[in-house]
Amino acid sequence: MAPSKRVRILTAEDVANHKCASSCWVSFRGRVYDVAGFIPDHPGGEDLILKHAGTDVENIMKDKESHDHSDSAYNMLEEYVIGRLGNESTTVSDADWEATDEFKPEDTDSAEDFAMTQFLDLRQPLLMQVWQANFSKSYYLKQVHQPRHLKESARLFGTDILEMCTRTVWYVVPIIWLPIAINLFLRSMLEFTWSIPTFWANPLYPLNHMSSLTLDAFLKTLPCFFLGNLVWTLLEYGMHRFLFHIDDLLPDKPVFLTLHFLLHGIHHYMPMDRLRLVMPPILFGTLQAPFTQLAYKVFPTPIANGIISGSFAFYVLYDCMHYALHHTMLPSYMREMKRYHLAHHYKNFELGFGVTSKVWDYVFNTVLPV
Repeated sequence: MAPSKRVRILTAEDVANHKCASSCWVSFRGRVYDVAGFIPDHPGGEDLILKHAGTDVENIMKDKESHDHSDSAYNMLEEYVIGRLGNESTTVSDADWEATDEFKPEDTDSAEDFAMTQFLDLRQPLLMQVWQANFSKSYYLKQVHQPRHLKESARLFGTDILEMCTRTVWYVVPIIWLPIAINLFLRSMLEFTWSIPTFWANPLYPLNHMSSLTLDAFLKTLPCFFLGNLVWTLLEYGMHRFLFHIDDLLPDKPVFLTLHFLLHGIHHYMPMDRLRLVMPPILFGTLQAPFTQLAYKVFPTPIANGIISGSFAFYVLYDCMHYALHHTMLPSYMREMKRYHLAHHYKNFELGFGVTSKVWDYVFNTVLPV
């Protein structure tokens, strides 16, 4: 059962962000109080409360030299309770964490974890719990970046059909998107030669005219394909950093926390879940649409198709490599990238956004020391 919504779960950071007369929060023995309404009536004066606004006041309330508090003062404080401080314990230690080739985290005790954090119950569908959450954004972000691990995938939805749409085995990605990338590459070659029907008018047109492909057309399409590879690496970095990790700009509302959790939060919460390491086709289909439409508006169709084919091909490489970084024994370069990527999950999620390479991390100064 989800925790009650009557008392919110907050963090010390939440309390520290409310230290003015109109919104004055303090914490005391694990509970949080908004005492703004009491400031004008405080016997010790307004200044004393505002001096300690946004902090824990247990010590100062016990300090008889500063201001002696009666039992009735402590009872009165309960009228202003708005929440309680959540558990600040961590599941990983970023100070001494190390990724080894045999890295295998311990399974989480679901009942014990929920009893300790009152965050999400791994025994129940997760998405509705986030939607009905009684925790603040600050507490959500602290907990969702503390990895948990189960032998089987945790459920996101209670409904089997919806749940099925959130689970994707890694080989679905090349099965769906590689043929599309090849089709676009062939389409680009033909379009450099003559006008052809659109994909939706005749999707198999390139396959029926492969005998007409020329070396000249191939040499024109190839640079577009390689440009698409480069474009994907920038999109990979940009979406990971500025869309999936939009943490600071995320409004403190259940709908936005739920969207964040569905888009990327679930991956950081359960990073070793084999069925949620590659994008479901519906999600990638949605994310790619505005970028492909932009390509068609900016470039002539033959060039656009060549660029998109290169981007899709590198996307397939990216998602398959992402799966491998979490679960596969790898050659030398990929072992290095595995340590780097797992450090993003277990050491510092605010750095190390590159998955296939560190190139853009170097360019934008977000390299994660491992």
